[in-house]
Amino acid sequence: MREFGAVSDPEESQMADSVYRVTEVIGVSSESWEAAARNAVETAGKTVRDLRVAEVVREDVTIENGRISNFRVRLAISFKYESGD
Repeated sequence: MREFGAVSDPEESQMADSVYRVTEVIGVSSESWEAAARNAVETAGKTVRDLRVAEVVREDVTIENGRISNFRVRLAISFKYESGD
């Protein structure tokens, strides 16, 4: 069990003294949930800098005429606040 505050991964040590915001976005694709997630991340990345992590919160589909018409993925994405230093 890791002690609170202990950092064993070098990537974690870079993130340890940072502040991140988490917000939810929904991606949609007629192909797959993976494509829907990619669409969400790529679109968010156009206006939000320094995206770090995307966590799948929920997956669902829309149905038209008895068939799946779209795959939807709700992602919690995090991005780093700039320190202003």
